[in-house]
Amino acid sequence: MSVVIDTECCIVGGGPAGMMAGYLFARAGVKTLVLEKHGDFLRDFRGDTVHPSTLEIMYELGLAEGLLKRPHQKIERLGGNFGDTHLRIGDFTRIKAHYPFIVLMPQWDFLDFLSDEAKKLPSFSLAMNTEATGLIEENGRVVGVRAKGPEGEIGIRAKLTIGADGRHSTVREASGLKVLDIGAPIDVFWFRVDRDPNQGEDVLFNAAAGRIVVTINRGDYWQCAYVIAKDEAPKIRAAGLDAFRRSVIDAVPWLAPHIDQIASFDDVKLLTVTVDRLEKWSRPGLVMIGDSAHAMSPVGGIGINLAIQDAVAAANLLAGRLASGTLTDADLERVRVRRLWPTRIIQFVQVQAHRLILTPLLKDKERAPKPPLPIRIISAIPWLQRRFASWVGLGVRPEHVHSPRA
Repeated sequence: MSVVIDTECCIVGGGPAGMMAGYLFARAGVKTLVLEKHGDFLRDFRGDTVHPSTLEIMYELGLAEGLLKRPHQKIERLGGNFGDTHLRIGDFTRIKAHYPFIVLMPQWDFLDFLSDEAKKLPSFSLAMNTEATGLIEENGRVVGVRAKGPEGEIGIRAKLTIGADGRHSTVREASGLKVLDIGAPIDVFWFRVDRDPNQGEDVLFNAAAGRIVVTINRGDYWQCAYVIAKDEAPKIRAAGLDAFRRSVIDAVPWLAPHIDQIASFDDVKLLTVTVDRLEKWSRPGLVMIGDSAHAMSPVGGIGINLAIQDAVAAANLLAGRLASGTLTDADLERVRVRRLWPTRIIQFVQVQAHRLILTPLLKDKERAPKPPLPIRIISAIPWLQRRFASWVGLGVRPEHVHSPRA
């Protein structure tokens, strides 16, 4: 390696978990370097939903009002269309939070904001266009990361390495940590069409016979997720673009004026859905968080917020000890102990949503969809709508910032 860099904490991945961990560890006075393999944060499949749990963390850090100055849309209530039937399934307005709503904000805007704030901290560094290629190990302990940057190969030596490089994690692969594959019966086609201001303001979930389309309001366009059965993408492509367009507008008729903007299947990206988690989240010198530790289904839009909760927990448990020089390898297991229970609960609920809601809706391609029983029950009882909103918005075991500030 032509260049060797020494730091205290090296974080691989500039997504929500990595950037939040980078901010919090640097805020505690830890010399922190975040590696992001791309030159910007513009990714097709990064989630847009910033939940009340994340807004609460930003409030505790004094960053919420600055974040909300960025362009965004608010969701105070969740609804779904099942054919001609509209049901409300979530009401955020009465949950116990400073910001009782979901914010729809492209994740690159969220990450740009967090990056700008982190760069104000003297202990923080961000290396863009720098991709981790492996781990540096000595006597069975991870002591840093091998990476490739604009100037060539780099070695980063660190007292603590954090893997936060997503579901296709290079760090996870290099670590040898075992993965428990839970499985997912769906994939998602991802595309966009222009948005008219008077169309479908508050409807995210749209179902027709054998079709499900999620519509995310991004201001002047809709970001759309077309849910399909696992491995069905080749069959849909073979049926042709016109058939795909018709299928979309069967579920969401108000997209029809702009559906021709899907000019080819090059405009329709495939997101392969996985649900898994590591059996162990750490090795001596290394801890995994976010999608690197547990890949989530897009159901509920919870992934980004769960990843941020992991980062807060990791900083609460480790940053002060790392700053004071008292961190031990035994401390790293505490992150998994803290975060495993909420991860297991959320993944269980997502798997049940696949089994009881999405799969039945996708299978019946002949009849107009009947709202599944769990949805009908929630929509009929306002108290359950609030409880559902609290579970989605605040999560299971929400974290609060307790890490020190230097």
